[in-house]
Amino acid sequence: MATAAYWDRAQSADQPAAATSFWKVGHKPTLIAAFLYFDLAFMVWVLLGPLAPMIATTLGLTPAQKGLMVAMPTLMGALLRVVNGLLVDRIGPKLSGAISQLIVIIGLFVAWMVGISSFGGTLALGVVLGFAGASFAIALPLASRWYPPEHQGKAMGLAGMGNSGTVLAALFAPGLAKLFGWNAVLGLACIPLSIVFVAYVLLAKDAPNPPPAKKMIDYFQPLKQADAWLLMAFYAVTFGGFVGLAASLPIYFTDQFGLTPVVAGYCTAGCVFAGSLVRPMGGALADRIGGVKALMIVYVVAALALAGVAFATTLAASLGFFVIAMLALGTGNGSVFQLVPQRFQAEIGVMTGLVGMAGGIGGFYLASSLGFAKQLTGSFSAGFLIFAGLSLVAFCGLALVKARWRATWTSSARI
Repeated sequence: MATAAYWDRAQSADQPAAATSFWKVGHKPTLIAAFLYFDLAFMVWVLLGPLAPMIATTLGLTPAQKGLMVAMPTLMGALLRVVNGLLVDRIGPKLSGAISQLIVIIGLFVAWMVGISSFGGTLALGVVLGFAGASFAIALPLASRWYPPEHQGKAMGLAGMGNSGTVLAALFAPGLAKLFGWNAVLGLACIPLSIVFVAYVLLAKDAPNPPPAKKMIDYFQPLKQADAWLLMAFYAVTFGGFVGLAASLPIYFTDQFGLTPVVAGYCTAGCVFAGSLVRPMGGALADRIGGVKALMIVYVVAALALAGVAFATTLAASLGFFVIAMLALGTGNGSVFQLVPQRFQAEIGVMTGLVGMAGGIGGFYLASSLGFAKQLTGSFSAGFLIFAGLSLVAFCGLALVKARWRATWTSSARI
């Protein structure tokens, strides 16, 4: 494996890689660049969520249309992650990231100049924002390839902490929209995106000795193995729950409790911050006790919290359950990506894309199902209960495979 070979040469003969501190290995400028890119990309990926109450009022959208509007970037981000995973392994993560950032910046600028005046226009914008969501398949390999197996959880967790960008969207987008109009927010977002693009170009560096390019069909070989599908399913629940809630909570708080968009944004930011903060902790926890054990705890806690949300009748209770759910799901995100490199180190680029795609599809399902549940039943409860059930299904799946994984995986890290 190319990454492992690099680290075998990089370590001195009398100091094994496992004994080397995380802060003494890797490439910190690249780790910083990956975080910044991921952070701002996630900020605009979920931008339609905090703006949804105002957009819906302007365009007269139904609950189902609101759900589909905020879910579209999630779906496109999921599909484009596979494309980005392929690009990472063929042209490298740095160039792939630069191309993706330019597409998002130009797309937002054009949307601001032209204006969004229909439901179809919001869906078209969602397609463009999907490129931001697909950053997942670039930022993580960009950082991961610099680190040895025993530090994968921490490296992937710190780079992946960029999902805290969803907090920025929830905090600032509603207030800016109130001052300048929601369409102006699309143009204003181009400013920090452009600054981070410059920093990314200056700081990021591809790791040496990347895996050799393969035939196109070879990139999908992992899908012939059950473990790939299992890891995808597990991430569909953890990351799907996180990003689905991040996109949907502004709508939930305004519809359920009559909050203003700005106050709903603050509530959403608090919940999302909790999930973002613990992602690197989830990776570190998985490094320490094993990703399987960490995930099993995550799924139980998430299921209980989401079920609690379904029956909560006050804002305080809902906020409490959402924070607990986001803490669990954020921990789970880091835990899944402690496991992926242990099983698929040689295919880390495409597996990051495939697993990330599954996570995005999970988020699309949750965000859209909440909208349909509200329109069909008059309540969001059914959507939350079904996703709680999916968390328990994931728990049972892990319980069935954990013994085989521990017996057959050859990684030196904890499983």
